[in-house]
Amino acid sequence: MVDAAQIEARSIGKKYGNFSALRDVSLTISQGEFLSLLGPSGSGKTTFLTLLGGYDASTSGQFLFEGQDMTKWPAKQRGFGMVFQGFALFPHLTVAENIAFPLKVQKRSKAAIADRVAQMVEMVGLSGHEGKKPRALSGGQQQRVALARALAYEPKVLLLDEPFSALDKNLRGQMQEELRRLHRDLGTTFVFVTHDQEEALALSTHIAIFNHGELQQIDTPDAVYERPSNRFTAEFLGDINILSVDASDHGIAGTPLDLPMNAASFRHVAIRPEHMRLAGVGDAIQLPATVRDRVYLGATSRLLLETQAGEELMIYHANGTSLPVPDPGTQLHVTWAKQDSFAL
Repeated sequence: MVDAAQIEARSIGKKYGNFSALRDVSLTISQGEFLSLLGPSGSGKTTFLTLLGGYDASTSGQFLFEGQDMTKWPAKQRGFGMVFQGFALFPHLTVAENIAFPLKVQKRSKAAIADRVAQMVEMVGLSGHEGKKPRALSGGQQQRVALARALAYEPKVLLLDEPFSALDKNLRGQMQEELRRLHRDLGTTFVFVTHDQEEALALSTHIAIFNHGELQQIDTPDAVYERPSNRFTAEFLGDINILSVDASDHGIAGTPLDLPMNAASFRHVAIRPEHMRLAGVGDAIQLPATVRDRVYLGATSRLLLETQAGEELMIYHANGTSLPVPDPGTQLHVTWAKQDSFAL
């Protein structure tokens, strides 16, 4: 359950010489939240995670944890769990010994360690594998060991640095479900770095979008997808159609349209491809376009269109319906609901 603020980042900056890896990043992470840090390579998301964990020091700004200034606390003092991209298991130790390692560092009793290891092995579905070395495990099993080890000493916060990037698609999906279940069952705060948009949308309670060292937007998955705050977020998160708007007549590509916006305040309108369809009789919006290409995707076909002004459009068209998929060169009209478009 998401509760009160647990972590605050205030104007965090990080420089390496003259290069600014992060600039003035401020955000709040609530107790029990699953926050994904999302962005392209070099956007600053991993740098932020490293600073949050205390593995590097920020150049400017302040980190607070439960109201206390932890900016200068080393990683050991912060006590956050960490799951690395490459698993980072001890190859000479068994599954049970890997999970037990942080508990031994805490000098817990042998009985307490044995009980906790057994609990974690069962929790991540590795019963019967306790005596195996990492090399005898699959990639997914190794990742489960890494998760169990990071959660064994019950950290208040778990940091995950692209933990599934080395896994194949099917295994990645299984581990995403496992991670979602663990978060739900434990209630621990998760901060998760990924460049996979679908992964972030599926797992998170909130998503923070980074680009060029700056925080672009932080909000719930549906909010950042349906109502992005700027053009970068709109174009980065999923497919998007962006059309120029004529301020004089509320028009798009020379076609006057009744859009539910003040045209004087913006120059572009954006619509997700899944909200667009081929127009029929009676549709309020009738935007002429020409089919330039089509790509068969199984259940749907992706239509690539061009407006009369030369702007590109993308639509997903359901296959197997009574409405045939139009061929390249076909001239037609597209439509969408007014509430599904937003200003940029």
